[in-house]
Amino acid sequence: MNLIHIAQETFQIEADALLRAAERLDQNFLDAIDMILNTEGKLIITGVGKSGLVGAKMAATFASTGTSSFFLHPTEALHGDLGMIAKGDTLLAISSSGESEELTKILPHIKRFDIQLIGLTGNAHSSLGKYADVFLDISVKKEACPLGIAPTTSTTLTMALGDALAVALMKHRGFKEQDFASFHPGGSLGKKLFVKIKDLMRTESLPIIDNKTILKEAIVSMSEGKLGTVLIVDEKGSFVAILSDGDLRRALMQEDFSLEHLALDYASKNPKSYTNTELLASDALEIIENDRIQVLPITNKTGQILGILHIHDLINAGIKSK
Repeated sequence: MNLIHIAQETFQIEADALLRAAERLDQNFLDAIDMILNTEGKLIITGVGKSGLVGAKMAATFASTGTSSFFLHPTEALHGDLGMIAKGDTLLAISSSGESEELTKILPHIKRFDIQLIGLTGNAHSSLGKYADVFLDISVKKEACPLGIAPTTSTTLTMALGDALAVALMKHRGFKEQDFASFHPGGSLGKKLFVKIKDLMRTESLPIIDNKTILKEAIVSMSEGKLGTVLIVDEKGSFVAILSDGDLRRALMQEDFSLEHLALDYASKNPKSYTNTELLASDALEIIENDRIQVLPITNKTGQILGILHIHDLINAGIKSK
């Protein structure tokens, strides 16, 4: 038995079904888009079994791409949750046969409430097909399952049709990356687009020394600050130099090295800093990576230090450069 061949045949069966479904898209698809766009309330997805699982995923996709949506199990609807559906909502019901018992039982009540109904079914003449205001065809020639029993091709097609609806709605609404991120503030995209320098920079117990501090005392400040760095300011409190552990190691190689010398003598002058605390953290990480530095001091326009941004804080927060 060639299992690779069986797997490839599964891909081929499902791919063929998707291509055939794409070719038969018609005015009904556009009518479904218009119905959802004109929905004053929410788009409610319902279905049982595998269709219900696909429906739950579809509801999540719609909700995260600008269409207010949730999944409602038809059995729960029969036992009180019909109250979650209100006038102005649209129901998108999924059933390959169009005759799922739990689903067909709620259809008369949906029509009684004058709720718009989009039916995804493989049988236009089924109960769901007849009740639906808009019928979307999810029929397939065959399931990938060798017994022709387990929903495989049909569930793949149903999910793809849900994605097609969601993507078409996104395009129509001009849904942008920023809009998507606003629904996913905890995700990598949300962090990239919303987390700023001011949200992550350290502002307390900063290792700051003045330009008259000797190296021995600077090392103590560096150890206490636990950043491998000390920031050096002038008489006016303006940031003028930075002494890193790398600078310190290089200083040790100098013949005239002395712990009694000024830390400023061994520090990097005119170091990189930034003044805009509204800068996105992802942009700050890009600056740090491009300049091959560990920390980015943040100052005000007159050079006073407001905080410090360490590469480890960015990484630990899940920030990624663009």
